[in-house]
Amino acid sequence: MTRAVTGTFRILALNPGSTSTKVSVFEDEHESFTVTVRHPAAETARFKTVLAQLDFRADAVKASLADWDLASFDAVVARGGLIKPIESGTYAIDEAILEDSKDPANAKHASSLGAILAHELARELGLPAYIVDPVVVDELEPVARLSGAPGFPRTSIFHALNQKAVARQCARDLGLAYEDARLVVAHLGGGISIGAHRYGRVIDVCNALSGEGPFSPERCGALPAAEVIRACFSRRHTREEWLDLTRKTGGLLAYLRSNDLRECEDRIKKGDPESYLVVEAMAYQVSKEIGAMAAVLRGRLDAIVLTGGLAYSQRFVGSIKDRIDALAPVRVYPGEKEMEALALGALRVLRGLEKVKEYGEPRC
Repeated sequence: MTRAVTGTFRILALNPGSTSTKVSVFEDEHESFTVTVRHPAAETARFKTVLAQLDFRADAVKASLADWDLASFDAVVARGGLIKPIESGTYAIDEAILEDSKDPANAKHASSLGAILAHELARELGLPAYIVDPVVVDELEPVARLSGAPGFPRTSIFHALNQKAVARQCARDLGLAYEDARLVVAHLGGGISIGAHRYGRVIDVCNALSGEGPFSPERCGALPAAEVIRACFSRRHTREEWLDLTRKTGGLLAYLRSNDLRECEDRIKKGDPESYLVVEAMAYQVSKEIGAMAAVLRGRLDAIVLTGGLAYSQRFVGSIKDRIDALAPVRVYPGEKEMEALALGALRVLRGLEKVKEYGEPRC
């Protein structure tokens, strides 16, 4: 394939997940090609670690791009993993990012492959490689870092890529620059994160990975601390079982034995009172956290934004809106815009609209 428009920037975007790798080609803002390369458990089971999947994933990406002239690309961009906390932006993938991505403590999720995969492909093609707004974006205000106990600071881990993307879109739709907007953004997916966006920075957010905020389809959210401590010392569960509860076996799955909101809502339609209570409680907790973030913004909001896969549910969204629509106008952007967000982050740098950031730079 050749360029459709002279002067267009052609960008390869990669987003590795636990069971798939999303591959997209963008020509400027336009997505020309996208595919989700599935990785069945039978294939990945032969690898002892996530990092061992690198060549396997790289070959799969190249195979998906068989009809494209790889020499025609201008940049490669990927989702970043659990590296050190950084400010929002587009970062050149350097040795420090690669080293931290390969750290066994950080490389337990496939997202850690993003930077490594992008670097390997870009190096072969002689292209720049970037990551954009990884989950560790940290723009918390100092007052937001205190938890109530020294030694347990609050940290920022959230759906930064999608939150930033829909916040920018909402600001445009309101006729504002993102840097001039005051928004509460709720990403509603397998994990739920809710952030206070003030003038281009997420000054507070519930940590979506470590047991803060609402419960979600797979995560337990905030729990009563004293009861958790007692249960831990009872030794009824292992350390890994407790960690799993915070990340993949809590929430809807723990209560209703399903992490699929559509299935739970089907049960509600059939008159199941337990499903009704649990789903309503999840909407209730989301609404409470939105209210908390509205307080962070001192009640002055341009909009409340609902996004993520759960935002497709009219029933769930309606239950939230019923509780919060007096606070500010509610805008709904269902699904996620991660691939677009990756491409646009690289495009802003390629066009000279935004300076590429270096991983070692101090946060502002």
